Amino acid sequence: MTDEGFVKVCALAEIPEDGALAVEIDDTPVALVRTGGEVFALRDVCSHAEVALTEGEVYDGTIECWLHGSCFDLRTGKPTNPPATRPVPTYRVRVDDGDVHVSLRPGPGDRPTPDTP
Repeated sequence: MTDEGFVKVCALAEIPEDGALAVEIDDTPVALVRTGGEVFALRDVCSHAEVALTEGEVYDGTIECWLHGSCFDLRTGKPTNPPATRPVPTYRVRVDDGDVHVSLRPGPGDRPTPDTP
């Protein structure tokens, strides 16, 4: 772990393009999403139904909860349609030499999202 809280979680190749991979960091479920050449990290729990977001579809910069269809913006964690009304926390991501690193800590200038440690 670095002083900014980044930890290596997987190889980039393990995350399917336009798909998601579930990982756990310090008992926190995290959804790693790869789309459009970028990697995003969000809490892997729907804020509406508390099911794994990694089981849903990734499209148009969102991940869709498979149970009730709420979609969450990959950059902000904000829901883009009902029934979810609360955002999910997002986390900082770095890709270094083909490895994905995630920090659960807010970065400089970041606003903490609900449930952010």
